[in-house]
Amino acid sequence: MSQNLIKIPSLSDLQTHRSEKWRGFTHDILPLPVAEMDFPVAAPIREILTEMVAASDLGYLGPIPELGTSFAGFAKRRWNWSVNPQYVRAATDVGVAVVELLRVFTKAGDKVLFSSPVYQNFYTWMRETKVEMVDVPLTVDPAATDGTGWSHDWAGIEKAYKNGIVVHLLCSPHNPFGKVYTREDLERITALAKEYKVIVISDEIHAPLTFKEAEFIPYLSLNEDAANVGVAVTAASKGWNIAGLKCAIIVSQSEKLHEKLNELAPALHYRASLLGAFATVAAFEKGDAWLDEAIEILDQNRKLIANLIASRIPAIGYHLPQASYLAWLDMSKLNLGEDPGLALIEKAKVAFNSGQIYGPLGKDYVRLNFATSPAIITEAIERIARVL
Repeated sequence: MSQNLIKIPSLSDLQTHRSEKWRGFTHDILPLPVAEMDFPVAAPIREILTEMVAASDLGYLGPIPELGTSFAGFAKRRWNWSVNPQYVRAATDVGVAVVELLRVFTKAGDKVLFSSPVYQNFYTWMRETKVEMVDVPLTVDPAATDGTGWSHDWAGIEKAYKNGIVVHLLCSPHNPFGKVYTREDLERITALAKEYKVIVISDEIHAPLTFKEAEFIPYLSLNEDAANVGVAVTAASKGWNIAGLKCAIIVSQSEKLHEKLNELAPALHYRASLLGAFATVAAFEKGDAWLDEAIEILDQNRKLIANLIASRIPAIGYHLPQASYLAWLDMSKLNLGEDPGLALIEKAKVAFNSGQIYGPLGKDYVRLNFATSPAIITEAIERIARVL
C-alpha cells in the first residue's frame, strides 16, 4: 500500500533539472524518451548523499563489502536468490560492465548473439569491442502468452548457437517492451549455452521494477548449469533513479566464473563513483518501501496509457509491459512517415525514442517513458490526438 513517499514534481519544476532528459529539448516539447524517472530520490539515498557531501567525503571508491552484502540481502528478499556477497563486483555503469565482460570472454571478430528490437546501446557495446553481431530478432506475435505481443525465434536462436556464437547477450527484462523471460525461456537458453560452451551475459538492470503479474527470475538463480555459464550485470540506477551517480554491479555465481572475472581490469572498481556505490547500498538495504510505491505508480501509469489510447487514439498498438516504465507503441496505422518519433516532435511537440534505434523491426514504433506524472502522460497523448 502506498505510503505517499513519492510526490512527482510539476512540469515547471522538472524543467529546472539538469539531466539529459530535461536539457535535450526546448520547453515547448514534452520530453519522454530518456530512461530515467521524474520521481524524487528515496529518503535513505538522499540522507547518505547529504551526509557524505556535508562531511566532504568525496574521495575515490575503495573497499566496499557493503555492496555485496546489501545486494545479496535484496536479492534474497525480492527473488529468493542466494548471492555470495564476495562474488559481487563494482563497475561504473551497466554499459561499462558489459564492455569489460565482452573483453574478458571474446576477442575481435567473435560472434555475439542478441535479439532485436533491443536497447540501443547493445549495438554500441558490441561495436566498441569489435565483435560480430548476430541478431536473431524477436517476432511480432499478437497471441504471445505473456501479452507483450512479441515471441522468441527459438529455431533461429538454436541455429545461431550451432553456428558458433561465443556470448549470448540477454536484456532481461527486455527493453524496450518490458518482456520478462519465463523459467522455460531461461532453461532453454541455458541448455544451449551448456551444450555449445557459450557464456550468457544477462543485463538485469530493469528487474527491480517488475510488476506483480510477472515473475522475474534472476538468470544465475535458475540452476547450477546457469551459474556455470552465466554472469549478471545490474544496478540500482533504474529502480531508484540514480543513474547519474555511476555505479553498477557484476555478479557471478560459480567459483569458476568468479575466478575468470579476475581478468577484469582492476581499475574497473575504481572507476565507479564513491557516492554512487554508497547510494546503491542504501537503495538495496533501505529502499524497498520507496520501490514498492514506485511500482504502484508505474502500474497505474501503464494502465492510464492503455485507457488514453483506447479513448483518444485507438489506432496506436500497445501491450502492457511486464516490467519497468517503457511503453512500446506501434504507430504504423497513423501514417507518420519513415520516422514516427521525429514526426511527433515536429507535429505534436512530444519527444519519444524513435523505434528504429532498437533495430529494423522498430521502425514503426516509438518508446515512451511513463515514469512521470499522470498529468504529463495525459498531455502527451492529447497533443498527439490533436494533430492527427
